[in-house]
Amino acid sequence: MAIQRSNSSVENEEEEAEDAVFVNYNDVMQEINIDEEGDMEEENNDDEEAEEVEDSVHAFTGHEGPVYSLACNPADATLVATGGGDDITFLWRIGEGDFHHTLQGHTDSVAALAFSSDGQLLASGGLDGIVNVWESSTGTLRHKLEGPGDAIEWVKWHPRGKLVLAGSEDFTAWLWNAETGACMTVLSGHGGSVTCGDFTPDGRTICTGGEDGSFRVWNPRTGESTRVVQGHPFHTEGLTCLSISSDSTIAITGSTDTNACLVNIQTGRVAGALTEHTKSVETTGFADGLPMVATGGMEGKLIIWDLQTLSARATCEHEDGVVKLLWSPMSQVIYTGCLDGKVRAWDGRTGNCEHVYQGHKDSILDIALTKDGRFILSGSDDNTARAFEVL
Repeated sequence: MAIQRSNSSVENEEEEAEDAVFVNYNDVMQEINIDEEGDMEEENNDDEEAEEVEDSVHAFTGHEGPVYSLACNPADATLVATGGGDDITFLWRIGEGDFHHTLQGHTDSVAALAFSSDGQLLASGGLDGIVNVWESSTGTLRHKLEGPGDAIEWVKWHPRGKLVLAGSEDFTAWLWNAETGACMTVLSGHGGSVTCGDFTPDGRTICTGGEDGSFRVWNPRTGESTRVVQGHPFHTEGLTCLSISSDSTIAITGSTDTNACLVNIQTGRVAGALTEHTKSVETTGFADGLPMVATGGMEGKLIIWDLQTLSARATCEHEDGVVKLLWSPMSQVIYTGCLDGKVRAWDGRTGNCEHVYQGHKDSILDIALTKDGRFILSGSDDNTARAFEVL
Protein backbone atom coordinates (compact mmCIF):
# COMPACT_ATOMS: atom_id res chain seq x y z
CA MET A 1 0.00 0.00 0.00
CA ALA A 2 1.30 3.44 -0.88
CA ILE A 3 1.81 5.87 1.99
CA GLN A 4 0.88 9.48 1.42
CA ARG A 5 3.60 12.02 2.06
CA SER A 6 3.03 14.78 4.57
CA ASN A 7 4.80 17.99 5.47
CA SER A 8 3.46 18.42 8.98
CA SER A 9 5.66 19.68 11.79
CA VAL A 10 5.44 19.78 15.57
CA GLU A 11 6.09 23.08 17.25
CA ASN A 12 5.76 22.05 20.85
CA GLU A 13 6.96 18.68 22.07
CA GLU A 14 5.32 19.13 25.46
CA GLU A 15 1.93 19.66 23.85
CA GLU A 16 2.42 16.48 21.83
CA ALA A 17 3.33 14.56 24.97
CA GLU A 18 0.19 15.76 26.69
CA ASP A 19 -1.89 14.67 23.72
CA ALA A 20 -0.35 11.20 23.73
CA VAL A 21 -2.87 9.53 25.98
CA PHE A 22 -4.23 6.07 26.53
CA VAL A 23 -7.86 5.08 26.86
CA ASN A 24 -8.67 2.00 28.92
CA TYR A 25 -11.89 0.56 27.63
CA ASN A 26 -12.28 -1.78 30.59
CA ASP A 27 -13.53 1.27 32.48
CA VAL A 28 -16.97 1.76 31.02
CA MET A 29 -18.86 4.98 31.69
CA GLN A 30 -22.57 5.26 31.03
CA GLU A 31 -23.42 8.35 28.99
CA ILE A 32 -26.13 10.55 30.43
CA ASN A 33 -27.73 13.81 29.49
CA ILE A 34 -29.93 16.36 31.21
CA ASP A 35 -33.38 17.25 29.91
CA GLU A 36 -34.78 20.78 29.87
CA GLU A 37 -36.28 20.37 33.37
CA GLY A 38 -32.96 19.34 34.87
CA ASP A 39 -33.77 15.62 35.25
CA MET A 40 -30.97 13.18 34.40
CA GLU A 41 -31.91 10.37 32.09
CA GLU A 42 -30.07 7.61 30.28
CA GLU A 43 -29.15 8.57 26.74
CA ASN A 44 -31.48 6.97 24.23
CA ASN A 45 -29.72 5.58 21.18
CA ASP A 46 -32.68 3.68 19.74
CA ASP A 47 -32.98 6.02 16.77
CA GLU A 48 -29.24 6.19 16.16
CA GLU A 49 -26.91 3.77 14.45
CA ALA A 50 -25.93 0.63 16.37
CA GLU A 51 -23.38 1.30 19.06
CA GLU A 52 -19.82 0.84 17.87
CA VAL A 53 -18.02 -2.23 19.20
CA GLU A 54 -14.81 -1.60 21.17
CA ASP A 55 -12.69 -4.68 21.92
CA SER A 56 -9.34 -3.01 22.57
CA VAL A 57 -7.95 -2.89 26.07
CA HIS A 58 -5.82 0.17 25.30
CA ALA A 59 -5.90 2.86 22.64
CA PHE A 60 -3.03 5.23 21.92
CA THR A 61 -4.23 8.58 20.58
CA GLY A 62 -1.07 10.68 20.44
CA HIS A 63 -0.72 10.79 16.66
CA GLU A 64 -2.25 13.53 14.54
CA GLY A 65 -2.11 11.49 11.35
CA PRO A 66 -2.51 7.88 10.19
CA VAL A 67 -0.47 5.28 12.09
CA TYR A 68 1.54 3.66 9.30
CA SER A 69 3.98 1.50 11.23
CA LEU A 70 4.22 -0.54 14.44
CA ALA A 71 6.97 -2.45 16.22
CA CYS A 72 7.03 -4.48 19.45
CA ASN A 73 10.22 -4.69 21.48
CA PRO A 74 11.57 -8.30 21.51
CA ALA A 75 13.16 -7.87 24.95
CA ASP A 76 10.32 -6.01 26.67
CA ALA A 77 6.81 -7.27 25.92
CA THR A 78 5.15 -4.03 27.04
CA LEU A 79 7.25 -1.57 24.99
CA VAL A 80 5.73 -0.53 21.66
CA ALA A 81 6.71 1.95 18.94
CA THR A 82 4.30 3.64 16.52
CA GLY A 83 5.10 5.86 13.53
CA GLY A 84 2.68 8.14 11.76
CA GLY A 85 1.79 10.58 9.04
CA ASP A 86 2.53 13.38 11.51
CA ASP A 87 6.28 12.61 11.05
CA ILE A 88 6.56 11.45 14.69
CA THR A 89 7.47 8.18 16.39
CA PHE A 90 6.14 7.42 19.86
CA LEU A 91 7.54 4.91 22.33
CA TRP A 92 4.90 3.80 24.82
CA ARG A 93 4.03 0.99 27.18
CA ILE A 94 0.87 -1.05 27.02
CA GLY A 95 -1.14 -0.29 30.15
CA GLU A 96 1.04 2.59 31.37
CA GLY A 97 -0.51 5.77 30.07
CA ASP A 98 1.96 7.98 31.94
CA PHE A 99 5.02 6.63 30.08
CA HIS A 100 6.11 7.54 26.55
CA HIS A 101 8.86 9.15 24.54
CA THR A 102 8.21 11.45 21.60
CA LEU A 103 10.81 10.90 18.89
CA GLN A 104 11.09 13.83 16.50
CA GLY A 105 13.65 13.66 13.73
CA HIS A 106 11.82 13.08 10.47
CA THR A 107 10.40 15.70 8.12
CA ASP A 108 7.93 13.36 6.46
CA SER A 109 5.79 10.35 7.38
CA VAL A 110 7.37 7.52 9.41
CA ALA A 111 6.76 4.57 7.10
CA ALA A 112 8.72 1.78 8.82
CA LEU A 113 9.87 0.78 12.31
CA ALA A 114 11.96 -2.09 13.66
CA PHE A 115 13.66 -2.96 16.97
CA SER A 116 17.10 -4.56 17.05
CA SER A 117 17.19 -8.22 18.10
CA ASP A 118 18.23 -7.32 21.66
CA GLY A 119 15.59 -4.58 21.88
CA GLN A 120 18.12 -1.86 22.74
CA LEU A 121 17.76 0.15 19.52
CA LEU A 122 14.85 1.26 17.36
CA ALA A 123 15.19 2.15 13.67
CA SER A 124 12.66 4.46 12.03
CA GLY A 125 12.46 4.94 8.27
CA GLY A 126 10.78 7.99 6.80
CA LEU A 127 9.47 9.18 3.49
CA ASP A 128 12.15 11.88 3.85
CA GLY A 129 14.77 9.25 2.94
CA ILE A 130 16.25 9.16 6.45
CA VAL A 131 16.74 6.22 8.82
CA ASN A 132 17.06 7.30 12.45
CA VAL A 133 18.44 4.99 15.15
CA TRP A 134 17.14 5.61 18.67
CA GLU A 135 17.91 4.22 22.11
CA SER A 136 14.82 2.31 23.22
CA SER A 137 15.23 3.02 26.91
CA THR A 138 15.60 6.80 26.66
CA GLY A 139 14.33 7.81 23.23
CA THR A 140 17.72 9.44 22.52
CA LEU A 141 18.75 9.75 18.88
CA ARG A 142 21.88 7.64 18.40
CA HIS A 143 22.46 8.10 14.65
CA LYS A 144 20.87 9.81 11.67
CA LEU A 145 21.60 7.55 8.70
CA GLU A 146 21.60 9.38 5.41
CA GLY A 147 22.30 8.38 1.82
CA PRO A 148 19.15 7.18 0.07
CA GLY A 149 17.87 9.69 -2.46
CA ASP A 150 14.20 9.02 -1.90
CA ALA A 151 11.63 7.61 0.55
CA ILE A 152 12.42 4.63 2.79
CA GLU A 153 10.11 1.68 2.10
CA TRP A 154 11.14 -0.67 4.95
CA VAL A 155 13.78 -1.26 7.63
CA LYS A 156 15.13 -4.54 9.03
CA TRP A 157 17.79 -5.53 11.57
CA HIS A 158 20.35 -8.30 11.32
CA PRO A 159 19.01 -11.24 13.39
CA ARG A 160 21.96 -11.07 15.78
CA GLY A 161 24.06 -7.97 15.11
CA LYS A 162 23.71 -4.19 15.17
CA LEU A 163 23.35 -3.89 11.40
CA VAL A 164 20.34 -2.11 9.93
CA LEU A 165 19.07 -2.59 6.38
CA ALA A 166 16.65 -0.33 4.49
CA GLY A 167 15.09 -0.28 1.04
CA SER A 168 14.42 2.95 -0.82
CA GLU A 169 12.37 4.30 -3.67
CA ASP A 170 15.64 5.36 -5.32
CA PHE A 171 16.19 1.73 -6.54
CA THR A 172 18.77 0.91 -3.84
CA ALA A 173 19.03 -0.78 -0.44
CA TRP A 174 21.47 0.43 2.21
CA LEU A 175 23.30 -1.41 4.98
CA TRP A 176 24.67 0.53 7.97
CA ASN A 177 26.55 -0.27 11.14
CA ALA A 178 24.15 1.07 13.78
CA GLU A 179 26.88 1.24 16.43
CA THR A 180 29.00 3.70 14.45
CA GLY A 181 26.52 5.07 11.91
CA ALA A 182 28.85 4.11 9.05
CA CYS A 183 27.47 2.88 5.72
CA MET A 184 28.77 -0.63 5.03
CA THR A 185 27.44 -1.15 1.51
CA VAL A 186 24.86 0.02 -1.00
CA LEU A 187 22.95 -2.67 -2.89
CA SER A 188 22.41 -1.41 -6.43
CA GLY A 189 20.78 -3.33 -9.27
CA HIS A 190 17.02 -3.02 -9.05
CA GLY A 191 15.30 -1.08 -11.82
CA GLY A 192 12.62 0.31 -9.56
CA SER A 193 11.75 1.03 -5.96
CA VAL A 194 13.06 -1.65 -3.55
CA THR A 195 9.69 -2.50 -2.06
CA CYS A 196 10.60 -5.39 0.28
CA GLY A 197 13.60 -7.14 1.77
CA ASP A 198 15.17 -8.84 4.75
CA PHE A 199 18.12 -10.79 6.10
CA THR A 200 17.85 -14.57 6.01
CA PRO A 201 17.38 -15.92 9.57
CA ASP A 202 20.96 -17.25 9.58
CA GLY A 203 22.17 -13.71 8.92
CA ARG A 204 24.40 -14.70 6.00
CA THR A 205 22.35 -13.38 3.09
CA ILE A 206 20.10 -10.48 2.12
CA CYS A 207 17.03 -10.87 -0.10
CA THR A 208 15.23 -7.96 -1.77
CA GLY A 209 12.27 -7.49 -4.09
CA GLY A 210 11.59 -4.60 -6.41
CA GLU A 211 8.99 -2.72 -8.33
CA ASP A 212 10.83 -3.94 -11.43
CA GLY A 213 9.50 -7.46 -10.78
CA SER A 214 12.87 -8.89 -9.72
CA PHE A 215 14.03 -10.83 -6.66
CA ARG A 216 17.68 -10.47 -5.74
CA VAL A 217 19.99 -12.34 -3.36
CA TRP A 218 22.99 -10.41 -2.00
CA ASN A 219 26.23 -11.05 -0.17
CA PRO A 220 26.12 -8.46 2.68
CA ARG A 221 29.92 -8.40 3.02
CA THR A 222 30.64 -7.47 -0.59
CA GLY A 223 27.36 -5.94 -1.74
CA GLU A 224 27.41 -8.33 -4.70
CA SER A 225 24.16 -9.64 -6.17
CA THR A 226 24.63 -13.42 -6.28
CA ARG A 227 21.21 -14.38 -7.69
CA VAL A 228 18.68 -12.49 -9.81
CA VAL A 229 15.23 -13.95 -10.44
CA GLN A 230 13.20 -12.11 -13.06
CA GLY A 231 10.86 -12.92 -15.93
CA HIS A 232 9.06 -16.19 -16.71
CA PRO A 233 8.21 -18.26 -14.64
CA PHE A 234 8.49 -15.53 -11.98
CA HIS A 235 6.31 -12.45 -11.52
CA THR A 236 5.12 -10.29 -14.41
CA GLU A 237 4.72 -7.15 -12.26
CA GLY A 238 6.30 -5.49 -9.23
CA LEU A 239 6.88 -7.26 -5.92
CA THR A 240 5.02 -6.01 -2.85
CA CYS A 241 6.26 -8.32 -0.06
CA LEU A 242 8.50 -11.25 0.79
CA SER A 243 9.04 -13.69 3.65
CA ILE A 244 11.88 -16.14 4.28
CA SER A 245 11.65 -19.65 5.76
CA SER A 246 13.22 -20.30 9.17
CA ASP A 247 15.94 -22.49 7.59
CA SER A 248 16.96 -19.64 5.25
CA THR A 249 16.40 -21.73 2.09
CA ILE A 250 13.06 -20.57 0.61
CA ALA A 251 11.50 -17.15 0.02
CA ILE A 252 7.87 -16.47 -0.79
CA THR A 253 7.13 -13.29 -2.73
CA GLY A 254 3.88 -11.44 -3.40
CA SER A 255 3.17 -9.20 -6.37
CA THR A 256 0.66 -6.84 -7.93
CA ASP A 257 0.29 -9.51 -10.65
CA THR A 258 -2.03 -11.36 -8.15
CA ASN A 259 0.39 -14.26 -7.63
CA ALA A 260 2.79 -15.49 -4.99
CA CYS A 261 5.97 -17.36 -5.91
CA LEU A 262 8.30 -19.69 -4.02
CA VAL A 263 12.00 -19.22 -4.75
CA ASN A 264 14.98 -21.34 -3.73
CA ILE A 265 17.41 -18.78 -2.30
CA GLN A 266 20.51 -20.90 -2.94
CA THR A 267 19.81 -21.73 -6.59
CA GLY A 268 17.42 -18.95 -7.68
CA ARG A 269 15.02 -21.56 -9.05
CA VAL A 270 11.29 -20.76 -8.90
CA ALA A 271 9.87 -23.71 -6.98
CA GLY A 272 6.21 -22.94 -7.62
CA ALA A 273 3.49 -20.33 -8.07
CA LEU A 274 0.41 -19.82 -5.89
CA THR A 275 -2.26 -18.42 -8.18
CA GLU A 276 -5.69 -18.22 -6.52
CA HIS A 277 -5.73 -14.51 -5.64
CA THR A 278 -7.52 -12.11 -7.99
CA LYS A 279 -5.90 -8.87 -6.81
CA SER A 280 -2.49 -7.75 -5.55
CA VAL A 281 -0.86 -10.03 -2.95
CA GLU A 282 0.15 -7.65 -0.16
CA THR A 283 1.39 -9.95 2.61
CA THR A 284 2.96 -13.39 3.05
CA GLY A 285 4.22 -15.57 5.90
CA PHE A 286 5.62 -19.01 6.75
CA ALA A 287 4.16 -21.14 9.53
CA ASP A 288 6.59 -21.93 12.34
CA GLY A 289 7.37 -25.65 12.30
CA LEU A 290 4.74 -26.70 9.76
CA PRO A 291 4.96 -26.99 5.94
CA MET A 292 2.46 -24.18 5.35
CA VAL A 293 2.48 -20.59 4.11
CA ALA A 294 -0.21 -17.93 4.05
CA THR A 295 -0.89 -15.09 1.62
CA GLY A 296 -3.21 -12.10 1.85
CA GLY A 297 -4.66 -10.16 -1.07
CA MET A 298 -6.49 -6.94 -1.82
CA GLU A 299 -9.59 -8.86 -2.91
CA GLY A 300 -10.08 -9.75 0.75
CA LYS A 301 -8.75 -13.31 0.89
CA LEU A 302 -6.33 -14.95 3.29
CA ILE A 303 -5.25 -18.22 1.66
CA ILE A 304 -3.45 -20.95 3.61
CA TRP A 305 -1.28 -23.18 1.42
CA ASP A 306 0.25 -26.65 1.80
CA LEU A 307 3.92 -26.32 0.85
CA GLN A 308 4.25 -29.99 -0.07
CA THR A 309 1.45 -29.95 -2.65
CA LEU A 310 1.28 -26.17 -3.38
CA SER A 311 -2.50 -26.44 -3.00
CA ALA A 312 -4.82 -24.21 -0.99
CA ARG A 313 -5.83 -25.75 2.36
CA ALA A 314 -8.29 -22.97 3.26
CA THR A 315 -9.55 -19.63 1.98
CA CYS A 316 -10.56 -17.09 4.63
CA GLU A 317 -12.85 -14.29 3.45
CA HIS A 318 -12.64 -10.67 4.63
CA GLU A 319 -14.86 -7.68 3.94
CA ASP A 320 -12.00 -5.76 2.29
CA GLY A 321 -8.33 -6.03 1.38
CA VAL A 322 -5.87 -7.88 3.64
CA VAL A 323 -2.81 -5.66 4.21
CA LYS A 324 -0.83 -7.64 6.82
CA LEU A 325 -0.74 -11.18 8.22
CA LEU A 326 1.21 -12.63 11.13
CA TRP A 327 1.60 -16.25 12.20
CA SER A 328 1.67 -16.54 15.98
CA PRO A 329 4.86 -18.23 17.24
CA MET A 330 2.85 -19.43 20.25
CA SER A 331 0.24 -21.37 18.26
CA GLN A 332 -0.98 -22.01 14.72
CA VAL A 333 -3.08 -18.86 14.73
CA ILE A 334 -2.86 -16.31 11.90
CA TYR A 335 -3.72 -12.68 12.61
CA THR A 336 -4.82 -10.42 9.76
CA GLY A 337 -5.18 -6.66 9.48
CA CYS A 338 -7.84 -5.54 7.04
CA LEU A 339 -8.95 -2.37 5.28
CA ASP A 340 -12.39 -2.87 6.88
CA GLY A 341 -10.84 -1.74 10.19
CA LYS A 342 -10.86 -5.16 11.87
CA VAL A 343 -8.21 -7.55 13.13
CA ARG A 344 -9.07 -11.23 12.83
CA ALA A 345 -7.62 -14.42 14.31
CA TRP A 346 -7.77 -17.56 12.16
CA ASP A 347 -6.98 -21.19 12.91
CA GLY A 348 -4.10 -21.90 10.53
CA ARG A 349 -4.96 -25.58 10.29
CA THR A 350 -8.67 -25.32 9.55
CA GLY A 351 -9.14 -21.76 8.31
CA ASN A 352 -11.87 -21.10 10.88
CA CYS A 353 -12.22 -17.53 12.15
CA GLU A 354 -11.55 -17.70 15.88
CA HIS A 355 -12.12 -14.05 16.78
CA VAL A 356 -12.77 -10.61 15.30
CA TYR A 357 -11.24 -7.62 17.12
CA GLN A 358 -13.02 -4.31 16.58
CA GLY A 359 -12.51 -0.72 17.66
CA HIS A 360 -10.95 1.16 14.76
CA LYS A 361 -13.03 3.58 12.74
CA ASP A 362 -10.97 3.35 9.55
CA SER A 363 -8.62 1.07 7.60
CA ILE A 364 -5.91 -0.88 9.42
CA LEU A 365 -2.45 -0.17 7.99
CA ASP A 366 -0.17 -2.37 10.12
CA ILE A 367 -0.30 -5.00 12.87
CA ALA A 368 2.31 -6.42 15.26
CA LEU A 369 2.35 -9.09 17.97
CA THR A 370 4.04 -8.64 21.36
CA LYS A 371 6.91 -11.00 22.13
CA ASP A 372 4.94 -12.86 24.79
CA GLY A 373 1.96 -13.25 22.46
CA ARG A 374 -0.43 -11.53 24.88
CA PHE A 375 -1.41 -8.57 22.70
CA ILE A 376 -1.99 -7.90 19.04
CA LEU A 377 -1.31 -4.26 18.10
CA SER A 378 -2.87 -2.41 15.18
CA GLY A 379 -2.31 0.99 13.55
CA SER A 380 -5.00 2.71 11.54
CA ASP A 381 -6.00 5.52 9.23
CA ASP A 382 -8.13 6.76 12.15
CA ASN A 383 -4.91 8.17 13.76
CA THR A 384 -4.89 5.63 16.60
CA ALA A 385 -3.04 2.50 17.60
CA ARG A 386 -4.88 -0.16 19.57
CA ALA A 387 -3.90 -3.12 21.74
CA PHE A 388 -6.18 -6.16 21.76
CA GLU A 389 -5.72 -8.89 24.33
CA VAL A 390 -5.25 -12.25 22.65
CA LEU A 391 -8.06 -14.60 23.63
